Amino acid sequence: MPRPIEALIHTEALAANLARARQAAPDARVWAVVKANAYGHGIERAFAGLRGADGFALLDLDEAERLRRLGWRGPILLLEGCFEPRDLETCSRLGLWHAVHCDAQIDWLAAHKTQQPHRVFLKMNSGMNRLGFRPEAFRGAWARLDALPQVDEISLMTHFADADGPGGVARQMATFAAATRDLPGERSLSNSAATLRHAASVGVTADWVRAGILLYGSAPDHPQHDSAHWGLQPAMTLRARLLAVQALQPGDAVGYGGHFVADAPMRIGVVACGYADGYPRVCPTGTPVLVDGVRTRTVGRVSMDMITVDLGPVPAAGPGSEVTLWGRGPGAAVLPIDEVAQAAGTLGYELMCALAPRVPVRVVD
Repeated sequence: MPRPIEALIHTEALAANLARARQAAPDARVWAVVKANAYGHGIERAFAGLRGADGFALLDLDEAERLRRLGWRGPILLLEGCFEPRDLETCSRLGLWHAVHCDAQIDWLAAHKTQQPHRVFLKMNSGMNRLGFRPEAFRGAWARLDALPQVDEISLMTHFADADGPGGVARQMATFAAATRDLPGERSLSNSAATLRHAASVGVTADWVRAGILLYGSAPDHPQHDSAHWGLQPAMTLRARLLAVQALQPGDAVGYGGHFVADAPMRIGVVACGYADGYPRVCPTGTPVLVDGVRTRTVGRVSMDMITVDLGPVPAAGPGSEVTLWGRGPGAAVLPIDEVAQAAGTLGYELMCALAPRVPVRVVD
């Protein structure tokens, strides 16, 4: 039989989270952000749950090709734009919209031969200091694009640096508003955090919101708020089974390095999951886990293929018992991916994207 580990992708959860984005921004259209292979969920697997979006936003031309092969005929936005001039040929062929964040991309458009003008999203660096034109250069870039016959409609966009934190969005919003005053075109400002946390701020949701991590059931501002607070459902479950049970006596150590030592008699379970499956090696003793739907903890170091868990809260557990590493457990039990990520000192984004290729993945409704 196959090794007892699998990941489940929950189509209904994706659709419910998309509906939650619409609820938060009822007057805006929604980009479903599916970069990084739909945050590790798989574009083909996630498509059925997200096809109710107004458009898909991503980075790679290959991902755009895959969406078109799935039958999507609506808008697709390249969030980082083109990487070289010939990418514009693919944009023309596939009807892609694309960001413009630097002068070189405008130069490529000026030299591009196309019968169908392009829809572009001119990006402002309003304080993130990654991609985009600085506010004082933004109108000049807009004027250059507006003069090109290769360009049809120009939309305006920026990206918030601290929508999930104490800095908020007010300063960047003011910068964006001042630099774009009186310029025509649709606006796109909000990521997941801004959509959920700052929707009441005038102009934040604008014409388009870019729903990313919220679609996959992770809270963009964890640990301040969890996914339940925002009404989000986990779209990925990683689950395995117990391979064996060991009885420890006081003084017995567990795993490489013997970092966990039992101070009383205890039972531990050996789980068919390790860092080669995408479970973080840095997760310490105490990382939450569900066994047969009951919350317990890991003990000792994470190995390549196995972890060990405390069976004290689950005395009936034995070989074959179901172990939920994150996501939905038996019954109504849920272990948010954000809690596991917090224990590992990272974010749910990374855990989703790090799911290993050797883990079988199944789509469920």
